[in-house]
Amino acid sequence: MGVKLGGLVEAKKVAIDDLSGRSLALDGHNVLYQFLAVIRGRGGEPLRDGEGRVTSHLSGLIYRNSSLIEAGIKIAYVFDGRPHKFKSAVIKRRQMKRRAAKKKYEKAVEEGRPEEARRYGQRSVTATTDIISDAKRLLSLMGIPWIQSPGEGEAQSSYMSRKGDVWGSSSQDFDSLLFGAPRLIRNLSITGRRKLPRKNVYIRIEPELIDLQYYLNELGLTREQLIDVGILVGTDYNPDGVKGVGPKTALKLVKKHGSLEKALPYVKNAEFIHPVEEIRELFLNPRVTDDYTLEWNSPDVDGIVDFLCNERDFNKKRVLKTVEKIESGFKKGKGHVTLERWFQH
Repeated sequence: MGVKLGGLVEAKKVAIDDLSGRSLALDGHNVLYQFLAVIRGRGGEPLRDGEGRVTSHLSGLIYRNSSLIEAGIKIAYVFDGRPHKFKSAVIKRRQMKRRAAKKKYEKAVEEGRPEEARRYGQRSVTATTDIISDAKRLLSLMGIPWIQSPGEGEAQSSYMSRKGDVWGSSSQDFDSLLFGAPRLIRNLSITGRRKLPRKNVYIRIEPELIDLQYYLNELGLTREQLIDVGILVGTDYNPDGVKGVGPKTALKLVKKHGSLEKALPYVKNAEFIHPVEEIRELFLNPRVTDDYTLEWNSPDVDGIVDFLCNERDFNKKRVLKTVEKIESGFKKGKGHVTLERWFQH
């Protein structure tokens, strides 16, 4: 789900080439779910190999990432660890929704309704342990570092970004801002032409950059106050938030009263399943690790071909052409591009 803070400040559109020379930590599970949902056959089914194993995520990792690497972007993947107990409610909800969507997907496939099959199929995806293991294997073969977080992947990515080990954190969710990521890049893995659900309309999705300090300055908040806004709206640790309180109302309340605790007496039906101060602490001091190494290497061509082509039935000619793009990206060493102009007024 992630915290719903969209619309409070307009994100800055950036081109892929603007990020050349930068290193970015990608939310691994977030990206895998995108690939599993979007990369599908005409009937809404996921891509599979000859043995029936899902390969949509592998297709996304090799073909989408090659374009980022070719552009001179250094990417690293960060995968979720054990979720905090406060997140159990949102996890259960997601599981129930996916099970319900899977039943509707199977029925739509059986009755020959491809548009509905695609829609429900996208909602039913699950990143199994095998899918995650395959993803890590392919990333290693591609020379892309990956990190296993002890807790939230976004928390780890944000921590790495705050330390300066990477330039920014890439995710679709705004949680990275609550975790303190200096820069959040959205839409990185889904850039391109996309069809709107239930409409014969296509839109162009472009990467977006949100600078945390600029974001806070525009809103007139501290990071702690931004976390309070998130808690009012609802986070993965308290998914319901406060009924009837959206982002703009939450912003007004926190700005007027200074903190969540001081604003609560003026909010009707404000109930939280967990103590507010403990939720806030999960964002301010999340479980992270310093036990990681960021090394970008040339791709293992033979290893990639053996895994994708010999084991998973990928087209060898296309894979080799894609690997050439990856090799080219590692060798380019393009100069750094500063994005300070996006925040100058």
